Amino acid sequence: MRMSARETVALVLAQAPTPPPGDPGGQGEDFGKSSPVGLLLLVVFGIAVVFLVRSMTKHLKKVPVVFDAEKAAAAAPARAKRAEAAKSEEPAAEDEAKPDEGKAP
Repeated sequence: MRMSARETVALVLAQAPTPPPGDPGGQGEDFGKSSPVGLLLLVVFGIAVVFLVRSMTKHLKKVPVVFDAEKAAAAAPARAKRAEAAKSEEPAAEDEAKPDEGKAP
């Protein structure tokens, strides 16, 4: 019985490679051990998560349960109201200056 090239390739690829002698399945002597640097990183990440959760909790306590447009406008700081007023006045000032620039002498 003669095998085709496809069958031969499939048979070769389906076979598991043989491990080299003396190697216990890819696990060397340092397999599964972590270094002190890894422990330090875990501790630093844990501390960072604790501070981030505390900060997020503080910020979420400031968020109102119901968003009301009237209350938001009343609670807006004075400087935000001044900024809105300045934005609404700017286009009027620009419109007054433009007719002078467009006139031909």
